[in-house]
Amino acid sequence: MVERVDTVVVGGGQAGLAVSWFLTQQDREHVVLERGRVANTWRTERWDSFTLNTPNFAQLLPGAAYEGPHPERFAPLSEVIDYIEGYARSFRAPVREGVAASTLRRTSTGYVVETDDGELEARNVVVATGAFQQPRPMVPETETAPVELQLKTSEYRNPAQLPDGAVLVVGGGQSGCQITEELLLAGRNVHLSVGRCAWFPRRYRGRELLEWGLLSGLFDQTVDTLASPAARLAGNATVCGDKGGHDCHPRWLAGRGASIVGRLEAIEGGVARFAPGTEAALASGDAFAANIMAGFDDYIAAQGLDAPEAEQRDTGPPSPVEDLTELDLRAHDVSTIVWSTGYRQSYGWIELAVTDDYGLPTQRRGVSKHDGLYFVGVNWLHKRKSALFCGVGEDAEYVVSHLVGRSTS
Repeated sequence: MVERVDTVVVGGGQAGLAVSWFLTQQDREHVVLERGRVANTWRTERWDSFTLNTPNFAQLLPGAAYEGPHPERFAPLSEVIDYIEGYARSFRAPVREGVAASTLRRTSTGYVVETDDGELEARNVVVATGAFQQPRPMVPETETAPVELQLKTSEYRNPAQLPDGAVLVVGGGQSGCQITEELLLAGRNVHLSVGRCAWFPRRYRGRELLEWGLLSGLFDQTVDTLASPAARLAGNATVCGDKGGHDCHPRWLAGRGASIVGRLEAIEGGVARFAPGTEAALASGDAFAANIMAGFDDYIAAQGLDAPEAEQRDTGPPSPVEDLTELDLRAHDVSTIVWSTGYRQSYGWIELAVTDDYGLPTQRRGVSKHDGLYFVGVNWLHKRKSALFCGVGEDAEYVVSHLVGRSTS
């Protein structure tokens, strides 16, 4: 017998739970399906020393704003999991753990969600499966590279996991930069392959990045202001919450001993080949950061705020970046490749046309073109902060408001 429920929320992370909170406030019947345990991605796809990149004061899930004694501290992974778990318990979210949704299809009266525990019929479905679902493919034909180990960042745990030798980290976004720093501190030689990755200043003129960003409206920037739809695919600007928080980007890492190379194009005959123009790629990231800081300066001036002068950025000892286009992996004792090339959306399990040319859900503020089908927790769903702890609640509230209004209209 098929079970019937008003609303099915797919995903038991912060986005799905935020939706569940608002549905609970509205006394709306619903279930939350989670393929693993609550906060499953945080549990299974983060390295041991992972630290949240946003400070505690930005933990703003609806009904659960941070009230502890360390608002500017950055939570380690165990505390992030505890926060999400405690949030689910706080309002008794109707989560069904260990239940994976495999298919979503339309019916004449709503939707059917097929799971490994049977079918559910629902009038509404909210897809909250995470901002990053499927790793981007590796560079073709690199599986035969002469190294002992290749792994994705979701599989990386700590330096001791890797065989002795140098490491090639492919991807200069947040994960790639933070893992590179950890490997350098462990005494490893690291080659970091980068593209045009932007970076954020951790602190600026006496305040934390996120504080300035929320005050100035940076993180409230809406998706319609982007230069093009493709801009939504850009990786998150790099910054780090580890060890109290600090800048962390390729040039900063170069000053600490990393060998910075360009975008990996191929590995042929044991030789890794990189795109030229490494300095130009780093300059692009520097320009992004400079533009962000200039925006903060304008906000400070417009508001007449008393803020200290800009600090000198710490990039470490001078370290020129060579425009290296080839690296013999054997000659440089490279034993491991860590793939940090980012993630993309994965909605193939939905038997409806729900994505655009970029693989992102077609929606407006989380409301899709299919009546009763919604999305939450996607990067740039509506604002820059849409996938963050400080922003996902706004989108969840809007989606639930629309859902309830649809039901009563």
